[in-house]
Amino acid sequence: MKKSRLCHLLGIEHPIVQAPMAWIATAELAAAVSAAGGLGTIGPSAGMESQAEAGDVEASLRRFREQIRKVRALTDRPFAANLPVGWGRQREVTDRLVDVAIEEGLPIAVVSMGSSKAYTPRLKAAGVKVIHAVGSVEHAQKAEADGVDAVVCEGYEAGGHLGGEELTLFVLVPQVADAVAIPVIAGGGIVDGRGVAAAFALGAEGVYMGTRFMASAECAAHAQVKQAVVEASDTSTVVFGRSTGISRCLRNDYTRKHVELEASGATFEEMRSYERSHPDMGGWRRVPGGLIAGHIDEGSVAMGAGAGMIKGVLTAADIVRMVVTGYEKAVEGLSQR
Repeated sequence: MKKSRLCHLLGIEHPIVQAPMAWIATAELAAAVSAAGGLGTIGPSAGMESQAEAGDVEASLRRFREQIRKVRALTDRPFAANLPVGWGRQREVTDRLVDVAIEEGLPIAVVSMGSSKAYTPRLKAAGVKVIHAVGSVEHAQKAEADGVDAVVCEGYEAGGHLGGEELTLFVLVPQVADAVAIPVIAGGGIVDGRGVAAAFALGAEGVYMGTRFMASAECAAHAQVKQAVVEASDTSTVVFGRSTGISRCLRNDYTRKHVELEASGATFEEMRSYERSHPDMGGWRRVPGGLIAGHIDEGSVAMGAGAGMIKGVLTAADIVRMVVTGYEKAVEGLSQR
């Protein structure tokens, strides 16, 4: 696989960025991906083991610092951390996470869920390279104007939080690639080398993969979550939450009831109340309870539409090798047609 501009920009061997999956993208996974030549990314909530830890801001900051240091102890390769802008209390917490990231000399930040103006100036002034997640041409152009180094185009196929425009990767990537001069990273439904070849043909210079790395040996996701990825079909995920925050997750009891509530005209407060927890989850909230504690039916389990192509749990290194080999095979096959 030829090195793209993104590889030279980030100092990586392969243009494969591991997406920062909430709660389960820990130092172990990030280090394994980076050591294999890609770019590993830790999440802001990485390393949490119980619901009680979620509300402790000081503990979250300590854990984030520890995760950054742990990656450095495991590999000398470049890595990133996710800084979701968010709003309200989340924004206040992320403001402090940015302080920690700068203090620890984080090399690369993946900024999401908010304006590129929020943190780009501070991060760039501190020597941090900034990748910003976007869902439209307009957002990509604003991010470029604000000085980010690269943008991630997240298509409608992606797992977790989605852009309200609901644009698929095939229509989003070429339009963004035509509109900006900085490297474009394609995310959403890419789980193998064929997806990389397709993304590059559309103008991307790197790929953003979450669900494929969810089913990896180093990922902190519960074993039942990994099994759900392996057993998924093409219709095993669903997009929901358009009134409270659009997402794509595993189709389960939680999402089915959520869709029913939305269709019935439930208020925003009623929807939020339902999203928080369930009596059968032992005090866990929906998202960490699903991903970490394995409440696979009542939890919120972010998962991309490409899960149906994943057939086994592999090490992160094997996933990177498989993607690289698959890309080369796909490109060779195209040249013979």
